[in-house]
Amino acid sequence: MKDLTTPGHSGKSVARVVSKSLGAIALCASALFAQAELGEPEKDELKFGFIKLTDMAPIAVAYENGYFEDEGLYVTIEAQANWKVLLDGVIDGKLDGAHMLAGQPLAATIGYGTKAHIVTPFSMDLNGNGITVSNDIWAEMKKNIPHKDGKPVHPIKADALKPVVDKFADEGKPFKMGMVFPVSTHNYELRYWLAAGDIHPGFYAPHKGDTSGTLDAQALLSVTPPPQMPSTLEAGTIYGYCVGEPWNQQAVFKGIGVPV
Repeated sequence: MKDLTTPGHSGKSVARVVSKSLGAIALCASALFAQAELGEPEKDELKFGFIKLTDMAPIAVAYENGYFEDEGLYVTIEAQANWKVLLDGVIDGKLDGAHMLAGQPLAATIGYGTKAHIVTPFSMDLNGNGITVSNDIWAEMKKNIPHKDGKPVHPIKADALKPVVDKFADEGKPFKMGMVFPVSTHNYELRYWLAAGDIHPGFYAPHKGDTSGTLDAQALLSVTPPPQMPSTLEAGTIYGYCVGEPWNQQAVFKGIGVPV
């Protein structure tokens, strides 16, 4: 393998090689691409799906800079409405591959939802999720958060949210939060964060035919597509959410929420 750090290879060249590698393999594709030996591509005209999130950037970079064409592939990319539509598109062949939640290929393999064999060649992000609450909820939480030098002490625990959720319960109002998909890390992370603060996120009971995940819940979690998180928060339908970027910072930009 060539040494890309030698004088003959500029920083731009290194970036191009890295970007080409990411764009070429950062796809969750159907089993069609799981070949024991590499040969001529079975298809050279491909359609890839994505959700509007910053972690789909490798696909966009490869598309805009012509890296797919460099590999003899003619690719179109298409935004999808939500994660279920995207997954179904890959399974039924409408999409040749997609930027996908880590849990979706695993869930499909074990038959959660539609059973299908999906190949996952590359993980596209790491620790990119955040939890955001509305301004009104943040105003109540701040009273319960330790401060140092006039600033909240991080990490901010769900303990600070517990009195707010209890107040909602006393008033007979459900405390609702959004996450992006049942098998998403966002769902797991939000549930863990809430439970660590003594807020029950609810049980799943598929053996009883209940897959809502809201049994005994003190905070009701429901699915909201990532691009719709800020508007759903602003409308008051939910009081907080867990999502990837840019939708946490979008709440800050619009002045409607605070990432915790």
